[in-house]
Amino acid sequence: MTTTISAKPVLITGGTGKVGSRLIPRVLSQGDPVRALVRDPESEAALRLRAAGAELVVGDLATLDAAGFKDVVDGTAAVIHLAATFRDSPTPERATAVNTDASTALAEAALDAGVTRFVFASTNLVYGGGHHAPQDEQAELGPIAWGGPYPVSKVAAEKSLQDLRIRRGLDLRVLRLAFVYGDGDPHIEEFMQRPLDWHSSRRLQMVHHADVAQGALLALRAEGLSGEVFNIADDSAATLAEIYRYVGRELTPDMAEREVTEPWFGIVQNGKARRVLGYRPLYPTMWQAVDAGAM
Repeated sequence: MTTTISAKPVLITGGTGKVGSRLIPRVLSQGDPVRALVRDPESEAALRLRAAGAELVVGDLATLDAAGFKDVVDGTAAVIHLAATFRDSPTPERATAVNTDASTALAEAALDAGVTRFVFASTNLVYGGGHHAPQDEQAELGPIAWGGPYPVSKVAAEKSLQDLRIRRGLDLRVLRLAFVYGDGDPHIEEFMQRPLDWHSSRRLQMVHHADVAQGALLALRAEGLSGEVFNIADDSAATLAEIYRYVGRELTPDMAEREVTEPWFGIVQNGKARRVLGYRPLYPTMWQAVDAGAM
């Protein structure tokens, strides 16, 4: 798809983050101008975005006031909101301030500026635990089983943004992203540094950066989707044994003796995104990304 949404730029927050720094060049390559929200315009990642053609605007969601949010969003065509606090192990207070309150303030500023289309990056962790099958978008959320204050704050943000849709006409599209990987992102290696008590058959639902971009662009451009939620994920999850194999680590004998708990935790269906958006994963599994040299 190459039809652009507008001659005005798309605001993408979290521009220098793991997802934003890989998404923005793909959006630019499709012909959409981009305004990237960054905290440090002289960082290496920010300079790469500028060189790729993105307009940079400086700001930190945690500290922007109402006037600052207005300046960030004014003159844009739409918002793809990626910025969040997650990998720095946020406190509940910081998670709420950045992931919930700032998301709401940004959406309100967008509405005040006449910018209604708002694509919000959420997470498959909002589904929590206790499920007995892969989760679709109608599945009950929670109780939160893993991830601490991050998914809790994302649930609250989704609810707040949906309220703005009802009250003020926010043209909201929510993307619940699986575990994002590929394109040189060290997310898998970072994940493997965590203490895990999983059985080796436990699965991790993933999505490649290229498919995050595909989902975001499809959601951005499609009409008539206000309030819709989409799982953006690979077609098939990877087992912990497969991830060990990928990173070159040996399974330990005790892993096969561990209790198999929460076998459906984080495992989602992408059928709605396929059906409604036309989403088709470029890398349906981790191993196809490996074979393509896209890790």
